[in-house]
Amino acid sequence: MIERIITIFGSTGNLMYKKLFPALDALIKKKCIDQKTKIFCIARKDCTLVDYVEDAKKGVKENLDWDSIIPFLTYIKMDVFDIDDYHMLKNRINRENKHADVMFYLAVPPVLFKPIAVGLSQSGIMKKNDEHRRILFEKPFGLNFKDANDINQTLQKLFVENQIYRIDHYLGKEMLQNIFIMRFSNSMFKNNWRKDYIKSITILVKEEETVMTRGSYYDHVGALKDMIQSHLLQMVALTTMAYPKKNQSQAIKDEKVNILKKIEIDESSILFGQYEGYLNESGIDQLSKTETFVFLKAYINDEKWQGVPIYLLTGKKLNEKRSEIIVEFESKEDIQIGWRYENVINNQLIIKIAPEEGVTLKVNVKSPGLENHIHLSELTYCHACQTTGGTPEAYEKLLLDFMHKDNTLYTRWDEIVASWQVISKLKDKPKKLVIYKSFETLKKIILTKEKDIIKDI
Repeated sequence: MIERIITIFGSTGNLMYKKLFPALDALIKKKCIDQKTKIFCIARKDCTLVDYVEDAKKGVKENLDWDSIIPFLTYIKMDVFDIDDYHMLKNRINRENKHADVMFYLAVPPVLFKPIAVGLSQSGIMKKNDEHRRILFEKPFGLNFKDANDINQTLQKLFVENQIYRIDHYLGKEMLQNIFIMRFSNSMFKNNWRKDYIKSITILVKEEETVMTRGSYYDHVGALKDMIQSHLLQMVALTTMAYPKKNQSQAIKDEKVNILKKIEIDESSILFGQYEGYLNESGIDQLSKTETFVFLKAYINDEKWQGVPIYLLTGKKLNEKRSEIIVEFESKEDIQIGWRYENVINNQLIIKIAPEEGVTLKVNVKSPGLENHIHLSELTYCHACQTTGGTPEAYEKLLLDFMHKDNTLYTRWDEIVASWQVISKLKDKPKKLVIYKSFETLKKIILTKEKDIIKDI
């Protein structure tokens, strides 16, 4: 008998092909998804399962074990605005097992969140407080705070908080999960993680890709709302939050919200950019002022972090794909005393999130030989090297947690509110866009203006 049904709305979309199918394939191979599970693939296209799979094979770049995946799949054509189709879905679920644990994954644009949630509720498929029914929403949680709040009010009327899962896939990345362990399980960091010892924090999320097929969506949000408001502010929170009272999901989220509420952006530091050729992309308004690059400096209004600049940088069509958190430590005067003729370089802790996964600690050491010369050396930990077959992808981990009702790596509503409030003053301001052909143009402006930022950005 089927005990679990994973229902995915938007099953013909890019997210399904690029992320969800590879994650499902990995979970099936690891036997985390067994024969008591069905996967309902829902979309509006009228086709058979055979046709659907053939289209999926064309859309998925990875080499998946389709022979193992197909037995789990059921394709269902649905109009998400038609209540009769929800009753049809309810009958399909009941046919498998009306007492099954059913998950609804909304891999759809934010504009469809409300109608799908209402349809699931009105049809009786998902009832409030039903521990065997839960719903997952993909970032972004609305196109702005008003939109996000409107969606959330609808959700709160229909369901309770522990039935609602809001996914920011960056939180599923192995090295972001590792930040918590590194910070609080190593006394060398735990006791020195404050303004007295840390000079600056730099968070980079650089992409080589353009907007590609996401133009019509991206042009309404831009890098500030697409990346800063979610991924990068979550990275700030994990890097600077206080030690939680308990190692439990809600206690961790409490501390993240506490730090997010204290973030203040230095508006004079902001640099918006738009890559050359953006206006020629499919779905883009020819007069668009949407930014594809953002750099800014922020501070945390908190005694522990007072005066420590936090630099955030993200953008598309840059010189490399690179996501890192770089913590630069202070160089105290007494360190310099014994090395009067040497330039002692500040220590750095670099947490590599993607595409490399690992940690690098930059330290000063004595050069070989008779002279007392100093050079910078790197101590490196490779996370992926510790496993056979690579580390789990973010969606693999988040899907598994969704199945097991573990919402630790999912965002709570007050986290989203606090994040929107950080950027609320900026999102409607007129933008002075720098049109860039290469990242060097932007880097030169940043390094000229921010004298204390690390040079390797």
